[in-house]
Amino acid sequence: MNDDPVPSSRAPRATPPAPSFSIIVPTWNRPRQLRACLEALAGLEYPAARFEVIMVDDGSEPPLDAADFDRLDGRVTWLRQPNAGPAAARNAGAAKAQGEYLAFTDDDCTPDPGWLQGFARAFERAPRALVGGCTANALPDNIYATASQVIVEAARAYFLAMHSEFQFFASNNLALPADLFRTIGGFDPSFRTSEDRDLCDRWVREGRRLVYAPDAVIHHRHELTLAGFWRQHFGYGRGACRFHRARARRGAGPFRPEFSFYRNVFGHLFVRARDRRTVSLTALFLLWQVANAAGFLWQGCRRETAKVKAMPPR
Repeated sequence: MNDDPVPSSRAPRATPPAPSFSIIVPTWNRPRQLRACLEALAGLEYPAARFEVIMVDDGSEPPLDAADFDRLDGRVTWLRQPNAGPAAARNAGAAKAQGEYLAFTDDDCTPDPGWLQGFARAFERAPRALVGGCTANALPDNIYATASQVIVEAARAYFLAMHSEFQFFASNNLALPADLFRTIGGFDPSFRTSEDRDLCDRWVREGRRLVYAPDAVIHHRHELTLAGFWRQHFGYGRGACRFHRARARRGAGPFRPEFSFYRNVFGHLFVRARDRRTVSLTALFLLWQVANAAGFLWQGCRRETAKVKAMPPR
């Protein structure tokens, strides 16, 4: 009796290669933060041959010297353009990208070593989705950065949980298939803020999925002062006005605020705040509302003024 094993006719299944990524980072006048970002990208636990980094200098003054930022052994593609805003800078980077997927972050963000692995796992489950990662505040002792992060965090969680028509992921931590990014037209460069909300809205309107990847983690180091907090949220208000006008042109109808969202954010502040800072965070929550509304109204008034100026004389 022959006890030799019967040879299998099936060849071992080859392990597919890890998906390839093009990491795109717009930067403007933040060389210190950019160095930290590049150091974090150099430490990514991902096959080096399966990702590239594209830095887009959006008109920094003085211009950045690529030689001062070499943290990836020459594997960074450097682009420079006149200042046109982060949306235009991201589009410029995407136009040069070779990866199957585009991963976006900002110059004041430091990704965890497993950042791309988190995105790769999400794309295994949903290869044609737009995936957003988890953003942590890297400056917990800065009350303004903390308040701003809690507001963004609460907005993301609320809109996704409620399947709201306003659901989105922030552009400092999202990834999507490169071909679909180009098909949809990329970011709208007329937006200086809220370009991520506009992209996600167009994405969802085409029937595509948004997927959250909690293990694709970045640390956001946005050093804010009281004046900076006001300017940031005034700008977000302006962007929101432009966003809702764009949605109306796409057939969404007039903007109707979801008041339950504001209650949710207010409750989120209390959950996340330290006891000694609850009062300060509450005050900043109210200031956020004022700044956001002021920016929204200011942008709306600018549009109406431009309309009047464009009217022919009677």
